[in-house]
Amino acid sequence: MSAVAESGVSESIRAESRGVRFFALAGLIVAVHLAGLVVLLTTEYGPFAITLSVLAWVFVNCFLLVALQRPAVCAALSLAVTVILIALSHFKFGILQLTLTFLDFLIIDRDTFSFLLSVFPRLQMQLMVAGLVAVPLLWLVWRFDPFRVRRRIALTGVAASAALIAVMSVASPELAWEPFQGVNHISNLARSGVVAVSRLASTGWIEADPPANGPLSLARDARAAGLPALPSGETCDATAKRPHIIMLLDESSFDITSAPGIKVPAGYTDYFKSSDGKQRTMIAESTGGPTWYTEFNVLTGLSARSFGDLKFYVTRIAAGRVTRGLPRALQRCGYKTVSLYPTYGDFLSARAFQKGTGVDQFIDMAEMGVHEDMQPDKFYFDQALKVFERKLPQQSPVFMLVYLTANHFPWWNVYRPELTPNWTPLGNTAETDEYIRRQTMTAIDYREFTERLKRDYPDQSFLVLRFGDHQPAISQKLLEPGIDQASLGKRLMTSDPRYFSTYYAVDAINYRPDLSSALETLDAAYIPIVLQEAAGIPLDTSFAEQKSIMLRCKGTFYACRKGAEARRFNRLLIDAGMIKGL
Repeated sequence: MSAVAESGVSESIRAESRGVRFFALAGLIVAVHLAGLVVLLTTEYGPFAITLSVLAWVFVNCFLLVALQRPAVCAALSLAVTVILIALSHFKFGILQLTLTFLDFLIIDRDTFSFLLSVFPRLQMQLMVAGLVAVPLLWLVWRFDPFRVRRRIALTGVAASAALIAVMSVASPELAWEPFQGVNHISNLARSGVVAVSRLASTGWIEADPPANGPLSLARDARAAGLPALPSGETCDATAKRPHIIMLLDESSFDITSAPGIKVPAGYTDYFKSSDGKQRTMIAESTGGPTWYTEFNVLTGLSARSFGDLKFYVTRIAAGRVTRGLPRALQRCGYKTVSLYPTYGDFLSARAFQKGTGVDQFIDMAEMGVHEDMQPDKFYFDQALKVFERKLPQQSPVFMLVYLTANHFPWWNVYRPELTPNWTPLGNTAETDEYIRRQTMTAIDYREFTERLKRDYPDQSFLVLRFGDHQPAISQKLLEPGIDQASLGKRLMTSDPRYFSTYYAVDAINYRPDLSSALETLDAAYIPIVLQEAAGIPLDTSFAEQKSIMLRCKGTFYACRKGAEARRFNRLLIDAGMIKGL
């Protein structure tokens, strides 16, 4: 065969090979896009969510094409990213009952990864194996991808898809309960991105008045209001004998008799009364879910609602940036501050947040020697007694935040039935009866705890402030039976007090508390004021100023004057250096 003929045959073979590779890669690209469509159609529900998720798919592909220009690689990466995001959303929903949002990526910190590795210790190895498999495959696709897309076309796709996502998100804003449904992972993520960017562009992380012409003096403002105030930097007498303070966060607890037709045991409402025999109401900023909103309220004395749509991440945002807090105010009076936290300390940056507010010793689930965050309340009371055994010989007063978890959802299963051997069903639904049974468990364990304190420390005084962090999710079915979903949504969106009311109670052992600030109804952000004055602790300048707001607004904080008081107060704290970088 002549050289010319051989050359022609070789060229023909190469052309055929290029043709096979061309159609193989084209088929691969189509297959990957179809796989992406299948993934979206099986996880998104409703025309709106499906359309929004497809636009998000287009956006991610075009965004990658701007950088890489190779459609096969970009399609494969888009599929991988989509699957990973949905898997992460399922994981988050399983822990928090909330799907993935844009803020999860805007606020990525060390604690987030540490918490993931604590819950899934094998995750690091699995990620390494996945990377070792994925990288060579992507390199092969990159190496043999014959297609190129012009960056101008890709940029047009990015702009068009982003604009359509924004228009749809604004036209149909996300409703409060939608992220709690566990579906529509990609569309919810896309909508949350529009909300977050809009929020940060308009108000920043936290709502606050514009900067004043010069620094504002909290002490001056407090004196002008006729309130006692300490000059900036002054400390109270740390040698004075003061009561030990215990603050009990009573998970999902409220007086269920506020719902019609509920049967309760005899003496049920006595648990919600203070030592003076009065029953008081605390207005929380969450219902049926986020404990950390109230955790933020009672430790900082601030409103989670000041963070708007970003409030779900309030402890992560505030960690290291909000230094004003109840524990720090108590430190200046000689208190040793302790927190007994019922899960891993990296959860939503809880450890970093609490230490920023003045918690000296943060003891999480791992340090308590357990690996399940659902423990009987007696377990946490016993942990508190162990801390007192170590701390009381040091002659310093102790402040301790203790979380009680036995009343955490779900209530459709009977939790530790052996702890209430004489329990008799009350005739409510099984779920409601279980809820009340667990409240009864808490009341029994609390009574035994206070009896131990009286017996073991007869010469010590104790102040106990306990409160419900939010109503249980079942209250939304009980408070207004038969209410339609739209009306219920409106109640929740407008923070209707019926769904946000819990309780707070103040008890004392070998001590008579000053309850003059313990109003019949007050917002959770004022709990630090009630506690300090009940313990006879002079308020620092920031809390003295906030007390004037409490009295002026009759126990409301964020809602007072449509947020004006909270915005003004946030600005005071920013100018005073107690809120930084927000």
